[in-house]
Amino acid sequence: MYSAKFSLRDSTAKDKEERVETLLRDLGLVLVQDSFVGEGDEEDRGVSGGERKRVSIAVEMIRDPPILLLDEPTSGLDSRNSLQVVELLANMAKTKQRTVVFSIHQPSYRILDHISDYLILSRGSVIHFGNLELLEDSIAKLGFQIPEQLNPIEFAMEIVDSLRDSNQTDSSRSLLSSSSASIENENDDTIAKKQEFRSLFDVAEISFLCSRFCKIIYRTKQLFLARTMQAVVAGLGLGSVYTRLKRDEEGVAERLGLFAFSLSFLLSSTVEALPIYLRERRVLMKEASRGSYRISSYMIANTIAFVPFLFVVSLLFSIPVYWIVGLNPSVHAFSFFVLCVWLIILMASSLVLFLSAVAPDFISGNSLICTVLGAFFLFSGYFIPKEKIPKPWMFMYYVSLYRYPLESMLVNEYWSLRKECFSGGDMGCLMTGEDVLRKRGLDKDTRWINVGIMLAFFVFYRFLCWGILLRKSYSKSTL
Repeated sequence: MYSAKFSLRDSTAKDKEERVETLLRDLGLVLVQDSFVGEGDEEDRGVSGGERKRVSIAVEMIRDPPILLLDEPTSGLDSRNSLQVVELLANMAKTKQRTVVFSIHQPSYRILDHISDYLILSRGSVIHFGNLELLEDSIAKLGFQIPEQLNPIEFAMEIVDSLRDSNQTDSSRSLLSSSSASIENENDDTIAKKQEFRSLFDVAEISFLCSRFCKIIYRTKQLFLARTMQAVVAGLGLGSVYTRLKRDEEGVAERLGLFAFSLSFLLSSTVEALPIYLRERRVLMKEASRGSYRISSYMIANTIAFVPFLFVVSLLFSIPVYWIVGLNPSVHAFSFFVLCVWLIILMASSLVLFLSAVAPDFISGNSLICTVLGAFFLFSGYFIPKEKIPKPWMFMYYVSLYRYPLESMLVNEYWSLRKECFSGGDMGCLMTGEDVLRKRGLDKDTRWINVGIMLAFFVFYRFLCWGILLRKSYSKSTL
């Protein structure tokens, strides 16, 4: 139904439903129309291999194209399912008056009965184009006899060199020339239509994708439930470790450790979303390449769907850890802390999304994320002061995702307590909140500047992800 929504934009909702129902009947998918297409779960294993092939055909047929090109639709299927798929394609070609072209390896005798014409290629040359009778005549003219246990196609593969040498005819060249011209004209028309379609911005496209993302969140509820429970448990756990910190010199050090660990946890906890992004990337590349929607629409919908969920996660983490630890009791300070945690998670999700577009697989992506986050943490100013960082590595201090939220949390905690004493003795106050900030090089209230920088990182990594995915897509029409 999502393919119908993306492809049949000018049709009414009723027409789209009728089109989907017709395809379900024609492709024999009515009984599995409510099943998962994919791995499924223990209760619902999803559709079979043959049914999955038919679903792929249905997705391409939703637009009712005059020519349907399929790459090995029978690969990976047993003989029964392979026959069903070929019968389906043959019936569709006859009843719908459509041209169906597909590649196939080692077809059985029963499959051969449903295919009208065959194109056999070898080393870039056409060695046969026509029906089986014509192929049998060509083999007989070469003086060969087809064994009873082999069909003509299989035997042709054994004598492919002889066929190639004897079938360089003018008719084959003429056929290829005319076919190339027709395909070129059709491609020109298709590109023109896609460019015309891309010139318009469709808000409905984004809404359809948002709806699909919401379903993805629901269907992977174990992961998202684990994410919420992780936030609650981490907040309660940190609160139990740093319960009611005192306002003394030791408490200052413990607060800094709490902030640093919280940052490390929040940024690294988003790695678990990498498998979802990698799986979605394959679907995105396929759908965007055939013009179902723009990659920019995908990125916008992804942001709209996940930002509210990540805000809930930030609340679940912030509430217990903030009040159990006993941080700055100001409501304004608490609100800013929640905002800061939310921005940290948003930056991390954008970083993971960007790296998932770069990484070829989960292992590489996981290693890349760990390496990048480790480098960011090292040059955040927590381990090495800014003055001690070597000049060649100074740029890492400014691009570190840890630096700006860490500074924001420190300023948020101590700015309103600048005059309060955190270490005293017989000679009076030895350390105030202002001294704590000055020791970290924070003489000004830079909280909202850092918020702007964190938002910029959030947008920047998503923009990079969009650019990489756009370059990987099959055409510029996905703009």
